[in-house]
Amino acid sequence: MFKDRKQAGELLAKKLNKFKNKKDTIVFGITRGGVVVADEIAGKLKLPLEIVVIKKIGAPLNPELAIGAVGPPASQARALRAGPSKTVYWEKRLLKALLVNHDYKTEASDIKNQEREELEKYLRRGAESAEVKDKKIILVDDGVATGATVLCALKYFRNKKAAKVILAVPVIAKDTVDNIEKYFDSIIAIEIVKDLNAIGRFYQDFSQVENKKVKAIIERQ
Repeated sequence: MFKDRKQAGELLAKKLNKFKNKKDTIVFGITRGGVVVADEIAGKLKLPLEIVVIKKIGAPLNPELAIGAVGPPASQARALRAGPSKTVYWEKRLLKALLVNHDYKTEASDIKNQEREELEKYLRRGAESAEVKDKKIILVDDGVATGATVLCALKYFRNKKAAKVILAVPVIAKDTVDNIEKYFDSIIAIEIVKDLNAIGRFYQDFSQVENKKVKAIIERQ
């Protein structure tokens, strides 16, 4: 069990020491909890810290069950035109099992993307994200259950032509590792557990991370 997200980041940094001071590497924290973990990693490894804003898409009648996720568009120029204004990942197995129709997917992804855009606007205050083409990305979250969020982020970074994407998390479900490890260049985790029904039970302090805390972390970079 981890004391808190800060300690989890410190422990992960030790596993990522080979990336210390690497000029071709950027640490990206998934908002919100992942940013606190990522902040510790970036500080210990003396790497730049960035954020990626991802919003989970919940199932009909069960918003806590992630059937997908939405992230930023791969191209700012494309977003200003009529093309895709977001990156969307869907859990196809769940879509089929729950008989999720096209209309629900469109409406839910649009709503979550609007929430994502508003949060990103608040956190970034107009500042653009770092260029990731040909860079190594250390993607950080505070825990991974189903994998929808990190796979959405991965899709975004692949579309942005990142050289490599390394997933770094304190705790992750064993079956999720088995399902997603083929997509990442590597997965670094401290705890790989068989039963991960609640990430919070692996932390003594898993209090909610407020937007203003994330903003404060970004502003002192």
